[in-house]
Amino acid sequence: MEKTEIIRLLEQYKNGALDSNEAAEKLLNLGVDPLGFAVIDTDREQRTGIPEVIYSEGKSPAQVAEIAVRMKKRGIPVLATRAAREIYDEVHQRIPGAVYHEIARAIVYQPEKPEPSEQYIAVVTAGTSDIPVAEEAAITAEFLGNRVERIFDVGVAGIHRLIHRLDLIRCASVVIVVAGMEGALASVVGGMVDSPVIGVPSSTGYGANFKGVSALLSMINSCAAGVSVVNIDNGFGAACTAHLINKSKVKSQESNRAAKGGELTKRPKADEQSQKLK
Repeated sequence: MEKTEIIRLLEQYKNGALDSNEAAEKLLNLGVDPLGFAVIDTDREQRTGIPEVIYSEGKSPAQVAEIAVRMKKRGIPVLATRAAREIYDEVHQRIPGAVYHEIARAIVYQPEKPEPSEQYIAVVTAGTSDIPVAEEAAITAEFLGNRVERIFDVGVAGIHRLIHRLDLIRCASVVIVVAGMEGALASVVGGMVDSPVIGVPSSTGYGANFKGVSALLSMINSCAAGVSVVNIDNGFGAACTAHLINKSKVKSQESNRAAKGGELTKRPKADEQSQKLK
C-alpha cells in the first residue's frame, strides 16, 4: 500500500470527513479495489515492479472497461492483453486516450510513459506468423519502460537471415525468441549469445505441432545454456521476465558506477597521504 494513500485517509479521519468505522473499512481495503466481479490489485507495482494487467479473454467488454476505468482513476497505467476489437471499442468510449495495438491485441492507456531503458530487449521471431505473440511481448516490454528491438522472420529454415542480424541480437541485455513449428530457434540463439534467452513456443504449425506443444517440448529440452521457457503464446509473461532481468542489470550498472565514483573520490586523498608519508 502506498504511504500517500494512508496519510490521506488519516487526514480525512482527523478532519472528521471519515468516522472510525469508515476509516477502518478503508484501511482494510488498502491495496485492493473490489468491483464485485473483480478485485484490482492496486499495490502490485509497488511489490513487484509490474502493475496490475487485465487479461481480457473470458471477460465481457463492459467488465474490461470498468476495470480499466477504475485503474485509471487510481493512477494505474492500463494494459489489457488478448483484447478483441469490440473490447477496445468499449474501453475507448470510456477512456478516449486508450490506444489499440491490433496485431498484439493489446490496449494501452499510459499518459506518462516511463523513460526508456538504456539497454534494450531483443524480440526475435522464427517466422512472420509468430509476430502477433512477439508484438504482445514487445508492447508489454515497452509499456514497462524498456527499449525494444524487433528482429522478425529469421528462423532456422534460412539460418543466414539470423546471422545477418546477430550483432543487434548479441548487444541486447535479454533476448525473447518466439518460434512455432519445432521451436529450434531458441536453442540456436542460446548457443550464440551471452545474454539470457527466453523462449516463447508459439502455436504456429501443422497438425503434429499440437498447437505449440512440440515447440514447447523442444525449447524445454534445449541443450543451450541460458535458455528459459514460458508457456505457449505467452508473450506477456516473457516480457515481464525480460523486464525484471533488464531492470536488475540497470541497477547493477548504476551500483558499479556509484562504487567506481566512490573509489575515484578516495584515490586523491590516498595519494596525498602517501606523499606525506614520503
